[in-house]
This record gives sequence, structure tokens and C-alpha cells, in this order.
Amino acid sequence: MSSGMGQTAGKRRIRWIGATIVVLGAVAGGVILALDQDEKSRPAALVVAAADRGAVTVDVATTGTVEPATTRSLAFAVSGTVESVTVRAGNKVTKGQTLARIDDADAADDVSDAEAKLAEARRRLDDATAVVAEATAVATACAVTATRGPQLLAGGEALGGGEALGGEQAAAAAACPTRGHPDTGSDPVLTAEQQVHQATRAVEVARKALDGATITAPIAGTVVAVAGSVGDQVPSGATFISLADTYTMQVRADFPEADAGALTVGQRAEITLARSDDILTGEVAQVDPAGTSDGTLVRYGVVVAFADSPADLLVGQSAQVKVRTGEVADVVRIPSTAVHDVSGGSGTVLVRSGNERIQRTVAVGLRGDLYTEITDGLSEGDQVVRSW
Repeated sequence: MSSGMGQTAGKRRIRWIGATIVVLGAVAGGVILALDQDEKSRPAALVVAAADRGAVTVDVATTGTVEPATTRSLAFAVSGTVESVTVRAGNKVTKGQTLARIDDADAADDVSDAEAKLAEARRRLDDATAVVAEATAVATACAVTATRGPQLLAGGEALGGGEALGGEQAAAAAACPTRGHPDTGSDPVLTAEQQVHQATRAVEVARKALDGATITAPIAGTVVAVAGSVGDQVPSGATFISLADTYTMQVRADFPEADAGALTVGQRAEITLARSDDILTGEVAQVDPAGTSDGTLVRYGVVVAFADSPADLLVGQSAQVKVRTGEVADVVRIPSTAVHDVSGGSGTVLVRSGNERIQRTVAVGLRGDLYTEITDGLSEGDQVVRSW
């Protein structure tokens, strides 16, 4: 056989194989198309659910941040140079623990000066009281002598009955010094008492200033920030240490306006901390009366308190918060996706009866995230189209 004849036979074989492939492809395509058309013409299977009895709940959720329930800003009551700082941010402290101190030499001198002035004022009060007492006794004796004269013995015992004052006796009594504060128009005891009061107040102020040279923890908690170090000059009243009560923590979260309207103090909440699957319990402790807007959405701040704060909570830790805003128990319910056209307490469902689907209007109660309460129009066991 010549090479020309071999090439011709090869070409025929290739054409035959190609034609066979085309035919097989057309047959396969026809089969697939027929199956697809058959699938489309077949009615979709209905997914139904039976009405049952159970609980219907409504929850709202958002993300919040863990924060202390109480934060204290601590400052020195006097200005001065920081002498010691015994804590740093993150340290846990107990109530009454010394946290920082400034040089209190000047404050201690002020206390000593104030106490010395108080002692001097008290001495003057004692002297004034003694002078007045002596003057009162002299004035009293003078008056008695002038009115009764020789009828009195040296011990003051009367020899006979006294008579009405005569003109000479009255004049003599009038010449006696004034009782209490003779020959003066003021009250030395009152003046001395006022000076003692002023000096006592000065001592209290000085001692308070001396105490204010030391910062002690008013509560047990965690140091959040320290604003200076040893050697710094600090003014009085400026926050030097921030202390957080980390033993009573809470979560602050912002809820959209649509959800915030259903939130009230005392509602149960679930808290899930970042990087944890544990669900912690709590309750709504505060709902801000005014919202804030970012230009597109109004949000309301809500505080959720832990029922029992974990010991390892961190300030600023993120947390998921879910609050239960509605709940009914032991009611007829169906999946919420089965109820359409809800308005004015009623909605529409598709009830399956045999092979038919019948549209029915039902009375709707609480609409939950998963289930909707049906107050009229359905009975337990009725089957409805789950989603349509």
C-alpha cells in the first residue's frame, strides 16, 4: 500500500471519530436538557411546620465594652513635690492603702502653728472667764452691802429683817460696779470664745491639708492611671491617680433607637466576653434618657450589670450583650417566617390541607426572633408553609 493511500485512510478514521464525538455530545446535551426541563416542570416540595405550644421570646443584641461601675479621681489637697508613689497602673489595691505622698514638711509646720494659736486662744478664754467671775463676785458683794449695811455679819448672816431700800441705800447700790464685765462696754468672754472657735477651725483646715499630702485608696479596686512620678511638682486638686472599682464591673453598650425603645431597667441579659464561649448573666441597670447621633443612626447608651463579676475581667474588654425584651410561655406558635403581611395584630399564613394551600388570616401576638405567637386562627397541629 502506498503512503498516499495510508494517509487517506487515516483522515477518514479521524473524521469518523470526530463525527461520533459530536453525535454523543448532542445526545448527552439532550438528555441533560430534558432532565432540567423535567426538574423545572416538577412542583417544588413544600416545607411545612406544625403549630405547637411553647415559649416565644424577643431579644436585642449589640456589642459593648466592660468598664468599672465606679471610678475615682484622686488628688493631693496641697501642692508640693512628689515624695513617693507606691503603685502603678494595673495594681490592685485595698481600701485605706497608701498610694502616693508629697513632701509634707510645710503642711506639718502649718498644723503646729495652728495648734499653738489654739492653745493661746484657750488660755485667753480661761483668763477672761476668771476675770469676769471675780468681777461678778465683787459686784454682788457690793450690792448686798449697800442695801443691807450693818445688818449683815462678816459671814453674810442677817441680824434682823431687811427694810425697803432708802434713798441713801439705793444710791450706794447704784455706785457698785457692773456684774460680769466692770468698767467696760464689751463681753471679754464672748470675744475669747470667738477667738477659740476661729483657732479651732484653723487647726482643722491645717490637719486636713496635712492629710491631703497623702493619697490613700477610698475603695478597693485597680489603679487605672498614675499622672506623675517622684520629684514632680504637682498642684493641689489635680488628678494624680485614677482608681477603678473593678470588683463591681458592668458593660456599657449602645443600642439602635429601634431596639432601645423596648429596653427597661431590670430586664435579663446575657453577656459573652471576647475570646470566650461562656454565657454570663446580668440585667439592665441603666438606659440613657437621651440618644446620640452619628448623622445616620441614633443610638442609646445602656449599662448592663453583671450578676456575678468574674475575677479576671479587664477594663475595656469587648463583650456581646443580648437583652430579653419580651417573652410569653405556653402559647400556640409557628415559625416567624410563616407569617406575612402583619398589620394591626393580624397576619396571613398558608395552611396546608391535603394537597391544597389555603391562605388564612390569623391573630398575631408577640413576634419573636424564631417564633410568632398565634392568638386566634390556628390550633395545635395545624400545618403551615414555613416560608413563602
